[in-house]
Amino acid sequence: MADTEKKEPAFTHEDPWRIFRIMAEFVDSFEELSRLEPSVTVFGSSRSKPRNPYYQQTVALGRKLAEAGVPVITGGGPGIMEAANKGAARGKGVSVGLNIELPFEQCGNKYANLPINFHYFFSRKVCLVKYSLGFVYMPGGFGTLDELFEVATLVQTQRIEPFPLILFGKKYWRGLLNWTKKTLEGNGYISPGDIDLLTLTDDVDEAVEILLDYIKQSSGRKRISRAFS
Repeated sequence: MADTEKKEPAFTHEDPWRIFRIMAEFVDSFEELSRLEPSVTVFGSSRSKPRNPYYQQTVALGRKLAEAGVPVITGGGPGIMEAANKGAARGKGVSVGLNIELPFEQCGNKYANLPINFHYFFSRKVCLVKYSLGFVYMPGGFGTLDELFEVATLVQTQRIEPFPLILFGKKYWRGLLNWTKKTLEGNGYISPGDIDLLTLTDDVDEAVEILLDYIKQSSGRKRISRAFS
């Protein structure tokens, strides 16, 4: 009899219970992050070293935001994420690190004074967006590009407000913007003006000014983005 019985695949037992782990990640992270003042999320490469000029500029950016009372949110890992958390911590502000468990490369940095660990990428990505009123993209790889185009798509489709999306590093980002203009817009895959959702700069003070101006304009306004309602 045992030989003729068809065994159920393991996932039929595991998947329903996995839902509770996913729910727990959302509940725990929402509870912590919902207490924050309007925040700014900084994205960028986990491989940038402290001697890298972008790393140093990110430290300055994080510090200026923190000194202005703005919490800084990052993916919690090394590189640019570490730099933003370091700057926020030096500015005596809230330095949030949303770290992801990976078999290589990623480990939580010591500068996040509000660390939250995630098992799932998708729940982490929600939290990187949900509690921020502005986004800064330092040079980075596939992960940074993924985060850039996901948020740009949410703004383009009016699922979230037209928050500032700042590309920091003209030399690094210019080629992508040129390709986007020529190829995507040129072939009608995005609308004229969509590329204007992105602001390109090399200036930390300019980036901070754009972010603080938007946060000030949004002060006191109840905001529930369609993507999260």
